[in-house]
Amino acid sequence: MLDKTKRGWHKSAVFYQIYPKSFQDTNGDGVGDLRGVISRLDYLQQLGIDGIWLSPVFASPQKDNGYDISDYCAIDPMFGPMEDMEELIAQAKARGISIIMDLVLNHSSDQHPWFREAVKSKDNPYHDYYVWRDGEPGCPPNDMRATFGGSAWTYVPHLGQYYFHQFVPEQPDLNWENEDMRRGLYGFIRFWVEKGVEGFRLDVIDQIAKEPDRRITANGPRLHEFLRELSREAFCEEGIVTVGEAWGADVERAKLYSAPDGSELSMVFQFEHIELDHEPGKSKWEAIPLPLPAFKACMERWQHGLHGKGWNSLFMDNHDLPRIVSRWGDDGEHRVRSAKMLAIMLHGMEGTPYIYQGEELGMTNVRLPLDAYQDVEILNLYDERRAAGESHDEVMERIYARGRDNARTPMQWTAGENAGFTTGTPWLPVNPNHVQINADAALADPDSVFYTYQRLIALRKEHAVIREGSFTLLCPEDERVFAYTRDLGDAHLLVAANFTAEPVPFARPAAFDGAKTLIANDGDPADGLRPYEAYMLYIEG
Repeated sequence: MLDKTKRGWHKSAVFYQIYPKSFQDTNGDGVGDLRGVISRLDYLQQLGIDGIWLSPVFASPQKDNGYDISDYCAIDPMFGPMEDMEELIAQAKARGISIIMDLVLNHSSDQHPWFREAVKSKDNPYHDYYVWRDGEPGCPPNDMRATFGGSAWTYVPHLGQYYFHQFVPEQPDLNWENEDMRRGLYGFIRFWVEKGVEGFRLDVIDQIAKEPDRRITANGPRLHEFLRELSREAFCEEGIVTVGEAWGADVERAKLYSAPDGSELSMVFQFEHIELDHEPGKSKWEAIPLPLPAFKACMERWQHGLHGKGWNSLFMDNHDLPRIVSRWGDDGEHRVRSAKMLAIMLHGMEGTPYIYQGEELGMTNVRLPLDAYQDVEILNLYDERRAAGESHDEVMERIYARGRDNARTPMQWTAGENAGFTTGTPWLPVNPNHVQINADAALADPDSVFYTYQRLIALRKEHAVIREGSFTLLCPEDERVFAYTRDLGDAHLLVAANFTAEPVPFARPAAFDGAKTLIANDGDPADGLRPYEAYMLYIEG
């Protein structure tokens, strides 16, 4: 068990993201709850994870599935009472599992007491907790657009002002220039630390220093000043783990976010690799096949850039992304093999891996009728694209490939009704393939995707070369094979992965003759690589 009283324990850890609404329902209302998470802790302990990234469970009107917080110190009743949260923290800790809460510090809900006060008058002390500009009806301060569509400005007639919001209008941006506001947020964080929470995932943290007059949303001039103060004032315990979601991060900025001295955050959650399969300069909805050489170059850049100078997160799935086996693997004939391949490829690298619920089962994308989707991003996209002249079928294909609800369908526990998620009507339909793809089946099959993840988690703890070794990319221009070595003293690791459904040639470096196979998804490695084959070889000396 990791010693979590010391800074840096996250470098040996593997985290598991839970989207509570879709994980396990225990009261039959069709929505996952905290008691459901508690009921599945033994499953997670068997998997071997060290911490749970718990997507937001704070009180919220749920305009953006909990990323619009109305009370930072209360649990939303849909998930249960505070006592359930306290029990979850205690029960998880007893199993060596830390709770990492998902904290939104860039914006609040418009139902938060601060904003309710802020809209009363310009003289209200809370008015300056948000970002306001004077203006006239129909003439916003500029033409900035919100992430989910529409203007980034909303007019309040009795104030004669617009407030700024980077997401939906019900998510007004907080004004980090206001010191009292910042101190208030630090107090909320301390509340949870005192309850035993051992870390925080910080949603869109690179946007807190926005300057809308200059059209700056991410990476504002005062960003790292704010982060250093946040770390100093709120994350002062030695073992607190922090991970910053930063869509706009590059390697140099990431070195500041995750500097080894701990002055800002423990690690960065960046997205450069995950944005490579859409047309350059366009949105994620304009998908292209993954350009493997570019992907390898990206991963190499991050592995080299942060080695000894910072710390990265390793992930391919989360609540904002489509299922990786459908995206970069093969969710048909080769689903199991390609899911294992992707896992082995990623978990051999330096960084802290994150497993998104169901990823360890090889869960896939779903195809639902339009009226079954719940995500505001999907619904706004449909309206905008139809208005722009795209056909219904064209827009639906985009949604099937890239919609966020692909990752939000209920966790598939059993082959039974509603996949064992609920006895009621699930808030989002269950993927029909739960009859074949579910936890019960995975646990009963020693060759399942689940046990590949279990083994990868164990290997990270067993071998320092996986945690700390240097990285060398092999065959960088190969459009089918991703292979690399890791080296630490006399310990050497080779990871090779075939991203295609065809056999491909691959000559292992001679230095790995006689190496031990740590893990493989297709029996003992032979010459070349079979369809979607992947393995790790280890040798000393």
